[in-house]
Amino acid sequence: MEHSHQIEKWFILYEHDVTNYLVYYTGSLDVEDLVQETFLRALRALGHFKNESSPKTWLISIARNTAIDFYRKKSVWNRLKQILDYESPKIHEQDTGEKVVRKMDYAYLYEAINELKHNYHDVILLRGIAELSSKEVGQVLGWTENKVNVTFFRAVKKLNAILKEGDYFESVNGQRTT
Repeated sequence: MEHSHQIEKWFILYEHDVTNYLVYYTGSLDVEDLVQETFLRALRALGHFKNESSPKTWLISIARNTAIDFYRKKSVWNRLKQILDYESPKIHEQDTGEKVVRKMDYAYLYEAINELKHNYHDVILLRGIAELSSKEVGQVLGWTENKVNVTFFRAVKKLNAILKEGDYFESVNGQRTT
C-alpha cells in the first residue's frame, strides 16, 4: 500500500510536468491516457526506483517510453492526422486573430521540432520544453551532461535555422515543399 501512496504524492507534484511534456512530445492535447499509463507503469516499477535521479526525471523517462511505445503501435496516418489537427494549449485567448496566429506558431514550432533528427528532437523536448536540467536529461537519455549540453546547443541552432528557412512546411505525403 505504501507504493500507491508514494505514486499519489508524485501524481499531485508532477502530473502537470508529465502532461506538459507529453503534449509537446506527441503534439496532441489528448494525452490523458498516456499520463495514466505513465503513472501505472511507475506504480508497477516503483520497487526498482533507486533515488539516483529525481522522481520527476524518472517519471518523464517513463512518459517518454510510454509515448514511444504508443506511437509504435499507431499507424502512420493517425500520427499525421494528429499533427495536422494540432491545437495550441492557449485556448482561452479572447482575440480570435491572436488565437489563430498563436495556433499557427505552435504548429510551426512543433513541425520544426519534428524535422530535427531524433537526438535533437529528444533533447529539445526534455531540456527546452520540459525544462529538465542537463543532468536530468542525461539521466533520461543515458548521456553525459556534456553530451546533453553540446547536443542541445546544436539542436537549438538547427531549429532556429529550420524556422528561419521555413523548412517546417511539409506536403501531405511527408515530402518537403521547399
